[in-house]
Amino acid sequence: MLDLVRRIISLCRKEFLAILKDPANRVILVVPSLVESFLFGYAATFDLINVPYALLDQSRGAASVELIARLDGTGVFQRVATLQTQRDIAGVIDSQQVLMVIQIGPRFEQQVNAGELAPVQLILDARNSNSAGSAAGYVASIIESYNTTLGGNARQPLTVEARAWYNPNLETRWNLMPGLIASLSMIQTMLLAALTVARERENGTFDQLLVTPFSPMEIMVGKVIPIVAIGLLQSTIVLLVSLYWFEVPLAGSLITLYTGLTLFTIASVGVGLAISAVCTTMQQAMLYTFMLVMPLIMLSGLATPVRNMPEFLQVITLANPLRFAVDLMQRVYLEGADLMMVGYDLIPLLIMSTVTLPFAAWLFRNRLL
Repeated sequence: MLDLVRRIISLCRKEFLAILKDPANRVILVVPSLVESFLFGYAATFDLINVPYALLDQSRGAASVELIARLDGTGVFQRVATLQTQRDIAGVIDSQQVLMVIQIGPRFEQQVNAGELAPVQLILDARNSNSAGSAAGYVASIIESYNTTLGGNARQPLTVEARAWYNPNLETRWNLMPGLIASLSMIQTMLLAALTVARERENGTFDQLLVTPFSPMEIMVGKVIPIVAIGLLQSTIVLLVSLYWFEVPLAGSLITLYTGLTLFTIASVGVGLAISAVCTTMQQAMLYTFMLVMPLIMLSGLATPVRNMPEFLQVITLANPLRFAVDLMQRVYLEGADLMMVGYDLIPLLIMSTVTLPFAAWLFRNRLL
């Protein structure tokens, strides 16, 4: 057993040296995760922060002025144009100067004073459907709030008070960053694993490794451990950026978080090693990896919920380790879920880890030896 441990340690040392000996490789292992964390944290957001709009107020009464003042007072909506006629609407929408146009009719003041229905028309640029839908909902809530000040409660006794759990301000960043802890590390982890054997075959060192007294399983374990360690390091970088730069609070336990991360990283490395075993060149390994990574991310639930996908795609996602990793990260990070609560995520990851590595070892024996 001691000899086995020594052999595996020597293989791990060789893999670390092969990966880290080039200064450019050391930069690539750290900088992309750091840069991508900032890019996703700042750029990938559906939050309403600055919504340009144009106003066509044909009433020009006190009621319309008060309503628009409520809109401008949010700090989210920025009026960039005041229109005079309906013919001006198409120009500001087509040129993308504004996301929406608010049109108030000429009888708005009289209708409000008479207690009649006073419609406010929203003309939205639906080329950006997510932002347009969110903006329309926000305007509707402002109009509803304004309506209650006009005696709306007497006609509408039911009111809705919403409270968001786990993400009080409904920030996209809070939902996105925990999932990125697993997603960003998976890309380079799978790529490193896929290139590990292909690189040695191109360099001619793999044949030398085969004549050593190492068994195929020992060779595989010696290649897995360094890549898993690098994957966990990259996940830690994203975690630190989420915690201390974007200040997304961690509600759960680091032990639970890293338990799930470790199982997920092992499963990802197993997939990468399987790719490496069937490829003969580094170029093939890179192409196969990039071909596989994008579907895994799209079917993970990171960008869109899995439950919104067609049923046949939901079944396919059951073979995707990233689906369970993203769900686990979000639940532990935001909800504070413990090991028992995320068991239905941990068990599939454990199964995938125990399947992918033996499958990669089988490919080693049957295709490389």
